Amino acid sequence: MLLYNSLHGKKEPFAPLREDHVRLYVCGITAYDYCHIGHARSAVVFDVLVRYLRFRGWKVTFVRNFTDIDDKIIARAAAEGISPEAVAEKYIAAFYEDMDHLGILRADFEPRATEHIPGMIRLSESLIAKGYAYATDQGDVYFRVRSFPGYGRLSGRNIEEMRSGARVEPGESKEDPLDFALWKSTKPGEPSWSSPWGPGRPGWHLECSVMSEELLGLPLDIHGGGQDLTFPHHENEMAQSMADTGKEFARFWVHNGFVQVNAEKMSKSLGNFVTIRDILAKFQPEVLRFFLVSKHYRSPLDFSYSSMEESEKALQRIYQTIALLQEHGGRSKWSNAELPPEMMAELTTLENEWTRSMADDVNTAGALGHVFGAVRLANRMLENKGWQKSSGGRDLGARILHDLQKWGQVMGVFADKPEQWLEQLKQTRILRNNLDVSQVEQLLAARQDARLARDFQRADTLRAELSTMGVAVRDTPDGQRWDVL
Repeated sequence: MLLYNSLHGKKEPFAPLREDHVRLYVCGITAYDYCHIGHARSAVVFDVLVRYLRFRGWKVTFVRNFTDIDDKIIARAAAEGISPEAVAEKYIAAFYEDMDHLGILRADFEPRATEHIPGMIRLSESLIAKGYAYATDQGDVYFRVRSFPGYGRLSGRNIEEMRSGARVEPGESKEDPLDFALWKSTKPGEPSWSSPWGPGRPGWHLECSVMSEELLGLPLDIHGGGQDLTFPHHENEMAQSMADTGKEFARFWVHNGFVQVNAEKMSKSLGNFVTIRDILAKFQPEVLRFFLVSKHYRSPLDFSYSSMEESEKALQRIYQTIALLQEHGGRSKWSNAELPPEMMAELTTLENEWTRSMADDVNTAGALGHVFGAVRLANRMLENKGWQKSSGGRDLGARILHDLQKWGQVMGVFADKPEQWLEQLKQTRILRNNLDVSQVEQLLAARQDARLARDFQRADTLRAELSTMGVAVRDTPDGQRWDVL
């Protein structure tokens, strides 16, 4: 298995340090607002990684934290007129609701920063004792960036170039503008904890170093998060942990790519800030997940509602094929007609290529290409009545169905019952298109009357009218069936 390591800027063979046990830590949310499309991408990326590592047979201990004390949380508490603790509880609960909709597996450990304050104080004391950090008269503790020789190697930044853009904020007493806070003295009315430097709270970067070491031990096999966390958050984590322990903090650093909205950086000021809840008001959760896995996790991602519609159609096609294969497998009689041997060989190639794609830096985009190859192969077989009824067709259909179920479990998609999912899709489209179902049914009834009267011109006119409403009509032995395009 190859995995891209941000620390070295290349794909490298991956295996856990301890045999058969992967220790994975991913930076979670700061709990002060509803999750947006960027949070969804990171969550899905690392959910697929965990599923895939386990699929390969490794035990995985997965830790994802919550930052439950932070300047943003304190500001939101003031804005909403509630306590910082209540803000964190509110948005952690909202996080779970969103992630459950997206089929995100719970982490093995989901620590909160405030649960590990003693460890953060101990790490700060240790870094001061070793000369890597210092306390100020104001009760703040800062890490001496220049004291750590390897600073900048994760993000590829030159320390002198960073120095030119750094500045000291009013009220700070840093020795150097590059230094970052390990411990912050608190202002009146803010949450605080007792420390050797007076009442205060941890700096953002400190918490992940402490929680990862306490829950997993160092070095981590994989440390992950969004690309935006590479600097300064992950750079600072690595520096403070390595300065304290003298050993590597994480063997692999894995970062998912940035997300834009309609080719622009997402920003509330631009009016293109899109939350998971905004999207799920218009689309089924699995459509969003499918959209996210359809791109390689390191590539930039441009979110748009038109892209979501394309993903919806693609996922619909897979579910329709699964439904047909399940129905096909329920036949009771099979002929002895031969199935062309190259069809089984083609499926074997698709299976091998899916495996190769996932082993090559968890390339879900490539893997989905082979999923659609299997879908096309299934439909070729199903469209040929001779192949469809043959025992070879039975075996091919069963094997494709098994593959789709297995692959879907790894990527977290097309795992629902197809009939149920397709009906939910229909209802979602009805709401999204503001369709008047009673009007549709009246037009369908009129069309049926026209057909019975053999007034086919009238029937075609009504079909066209339905089509302009976004309604597709299919005539079956059991009567008219309609769907929303």
